[in-house]
Amino acid sequence: MRKRVKYLVWLMAVLLLVGCQQKPKVGFLMDTLTIERWKKDKALFEEKVHELGGIPFVEVADSDPDMQLKQAQKLIDEGIEVLVIIPVDLQKAGEIVKLAHRNYIPVISYDRLIKDCMLDYYIATDNIHIGELQADYLTKIKPKGKYALIGGATTDNNAYLLHLGWMNVLQPFIEKGDIEIVVNEFSRYWLPDEAYQILTAYMSENSDIDAIICGNDALASGAIMALREYEKDGRVLVAGQDADIQAVRNIVSGSQTITIYKPIESLAFAAANAAIKISDGEAPSNMNITVNNGKRLVPAILLQAQVVNRQNIKMTVISEGYLGEKEIYN
Repeated sequence: MRKRVKYLVWLMAVLLLVGCQQKPKVGFLMDTLTIERWKKDKALFEEKVHELGGIPFVEVADSDPDMQLKQAQKLIDEGIEVLVIIPVDLQKAGEIVKLAHRNYIPVISYDRLIKDCMLDYYIATDNIHIGELQADYLTKIKPKGKYALIGGATTDNNAYLLHLGWMNVLQPFIEKGDIEIVVNEFSRYWLPDEAYQILTAYMSENSDIDAIICGNDALASGAIMALREYEKDGRVLVAGQDADIQAVRNIVSGSQTITIYKPIESLAFAAANAAIKISDGEAPSNMNITVNNGKRLVPAILLQAQVVNRQNIKMTVISEGYLGEKEIYN
């Protein structure tokens, strides 16, 4: 009897171990955690993968594309079944896709499109529409004036999509002579210092500026630093995106006009859900559009974003639990 009990205990332990081993392993390669929103993506993605019965394996490349390739190999060696990537470099990440495919691992590009490769899936927000939202809001307030455009990293396809959205709205105003683009530059890393340097270089010789559209809230914060030095804080329209806590505080104080709130929880859930389905041998059912990445039409999910301004903070980022009211107003 005692031997039988021991055997049953051993058998249950083996079955439990096998059950754990059968949980799908999902790799998640990230660019950086220096920007606030990516910390939220990481936490939400890990949470959703766990909820759906998977095991997340996360690596952060600190904006080094070569490191990201090495991390991809590390995750493959650890036995992942599907790979989700926030690419450091839109072109170099194609090598990661090729590496994954050689090991029969499907790849989901998260938030940023990987170009010119046989990418399997793409899950993001509609970045052209985000650019249009930013420009449309500012032009309704300032239909005439001098505008500065400070884009994101040239290694990130989103920077070009946002710029395209800006120009979709601004071009008619430019052609009429109502709006003049006085600064039109891209950054390298999406960081505040870059926007600060770009704007101070302009303002050291030109005092006139009416509106600034930035690729994200980090760049917007750098632009605000420059405006403060020239005593124009709160007198120039500033648009960012990502709904970072400091950006929302800047909106409350009047230093920033708007930010864009991306549905990050929905984005993380969509990516986690797709990854688990793929690992189970199923095709994600909600990929209802395709996006051309230069090599193929990639099945995609594009979620919609929304403007956050001083009047709707409570109805957007607070009501959805993205930021806390005390966190903002204190």
